[in-house]
Formats: sequence, C-alpha cells, structure tokens
Amino acid sequence: MIKFFRRIAVLYLLIHSSTAMAQLFEPADKHATTETRQLFYSMQRLLNVGVIFGHHDDLAYGVGWRNEPGRSDVKTVTGSYPALCGWDLARIEHDSIHDINGIAFEQQKQFVKDVYARGGINTFCWHMDNPANGKTAWDTTQHTVKDLIPGGAFHNVYIEYLDRAANYLADMKGPEGEAIPILFRPFHELTGNWFWWCKNTCTPDEFKALWRFTIDYLRDKKKLHNLLIVYSAADFESEDEFLERYPGDAYADFIGFDNYCTQSVERFQAKLDQRLAIVDGIAVKHHKIACLPETGYEGIPMPNWWTDILLQALAKHKVSYVMAWRNGNDHHYYVPYPGQTSAGDFIKFYNSPQTIFQNRITPLGIYGKPNWKQ
Repeated sequence: MIKFFRRIAVLYLLIHSSTAMAQLFEPADKHATTETRQLFYSMQRLLNVGVIFGHHDDLAYGVGWRNEPGRSDVKTVTGSYPALCGWDLARIEHDSIHDINGIAFEQQKQFVKDVYARGGINTFCWHMDNPANGKTAWDTTQHTVKDLIPGGAFHNVYIEYLDRAANYLADMKGPEGEAIPILFRPFHELTGNWFWWCKNTCTPDEFKALWRFTIDYLRDKKKLHNLLIVYSAADFESEDEFLERYPGDAYADFIGFDNYCTQSVERFQAKLDQRLAIVDGIAVKHHKIACLPETGYEGIPMPNWWTDILLQALAKHKVSYVMAWRNGNDHHYYVPYPGQTSAGDFIKFYNSPQTIFQNRITPLGIYGKPNWKQ
C-alpha cells in the first residue's frame, strides 16, 4: 500500500510538472475549454507511465445483469472501475429515449457525470443511422457521404442529426457548470467496408469533406469546445493507407484503429504490432496521441490473454488508452466476470504497473486539480 501511494505521488508530480509542460502539444481546437486542455496534456504525460484501460458501456450492464447502481464487471473482478468508459450516441439522431444498446440517454448522461466526478475519462462513438434513407449504420447500399456534405441532397437531414447530438452533448456539465470533456470518435473503422461512411461508399475527398464539415459545425456553430477528436481506422497495411482519408491535423487529436482477435491469435499479435508501429510514427510526425479505441477477443477463451497477448503488444508502443468492447450477454463479452477463464489473468493485467485503471487515475487530477473521489 505504501508503494502504491508513493507511485501515485510520483504520477501526480509528473501530471502537474511545469517542466513537462514544455514538451506538450496543443489540442486541435484552439478554443478548447480549460478542462479539455488539461485532459489532453495529462494524457500526453501519461504516455510515459502506462496505458489507460477502458470498457464500453461498463456501468450500464454486464454478463447477467443490467441497471444495477454502482456495478461493473471490471470492478467486480479487479476492485476498480476502468479509467475510461465508452458510450454510443446512436439513436440520439432520432430524439430517441434509448441508445442503440437500450441505455436511456438520461441514464447515460448521468453515467458520464459519474465517471467525470471520479476523475475518469469518457469517450463516445456514433453508430449513426444512415441520414439518406433511415437505415442502420451498417447500410452500404448507396453512396451516402456525397449526399451529406454541403450541396448534397440530404445535407439538411444530416444537420438535424448533428443538432440533436450537439444539444445532448452540450448538456453534459460538471458540478460547477463546466462542459465535461469528451473523446469524440466519429466515423470509426472508416477503412473498413461495413458502415455507410466506409471506404467502399465514398472517395477520400468526400470522406474528408464530411469529417471537416462535421467537426467545424460542432465547434464553430454549436460551440462544443470540450471535444477531443479521435481518428480511428480499421484495417490498413501502411502509413499511406492509414492517412489516405485523414482529414488533417486541425481535425484530430488522437489517432488509432480498432483491432479484434477473431480466429488466429498469432495473426492478431502480428497485425496489432505492425499497425501500432505505423501509428507510433505518424503520431510523432503529426503531434497526435496514439490509441487503440476498440479491441478484444469475444468470450476471451485464453487464460493468459491479458498479460501474454494484449499487454505484451501494448508495452512495446506508446499507446495512450485501450478500450475493450462491451459485455452484452453471456456469449458476447470482452472483459471477464468472476469465474471466467481469463479472470485471474485480468487481475494480473490490472495489477501491472503498465496499466492505469480508475483507482490509479483518480488521485492525479487529470482535469487540472486533485480529485480523490473513488
């Protein structure tokens, strides 16, 4: 326990050191809020400490439970919440009461506030329904993107979607009325071929135009200066391929990719290492923070998955955060529950000095002041 508090003290000094400040780069939004800037600086400094661990929809449900206050599969196994929680804006575009996974938006908003109050981090993706025809995010039957950019046939519909999301995000306030910083990850897995915004449905120029319009609109029109933007690809084999649809340094703060283990663990390890190395180099050149916004092995059938596979790969690179996907049910889950095959190894992963969960990030005051609420 003494060693733990010494480590926390060292990390706190690292986070708040004015000497380290000279090494940092600024967020892409020149008008980012104070808390948003401090979070961005803190996450840069923590690159030298370890990888922040996150889990999607962590507080809302898990294997065998739903809507139980204070519960979390990560916390049940390790004793700590994840340091980062992921959420989805999907269905907010329709003014729906619930998101795509059945979480009431009012409840989701409270979860965001709870994470922030503990000194943790929130990130949002958006499985937005297709504005051109109302079908799901997975509809690739038409070239939608060109119809959403200025001059497009469904541009006004897209603006209505953005307005609804912006109004929702703008209502996420801290205890002093400050805007809660959000890692916003639009159009994720853009190099794939399964969403209406993917590479098989638009040209690189069309995609970049949509991205730039979206961020400009949220920043300049809707005045959302609490967003740190995450550019998250899927498959790619080279720097050129990763950057083919990159909208430019003024439109991203984090760069990364989603990478799941499906059939071959060896292939997953090789591809993860290869792609992290590519992103490492790009991050340095472009003054961005590298991350792994989605990953996991469904059902986690390996008892040593966390330490011998995932952590070994992450430890070789400067990765800000890694987020495991959601625990939807007893056959679709990405973090263990008590008694699950990998639960013991997940505890070792949690105890590693190379990982950062909620208990380690809370005392650091990553938003600019100490926060000791657990």
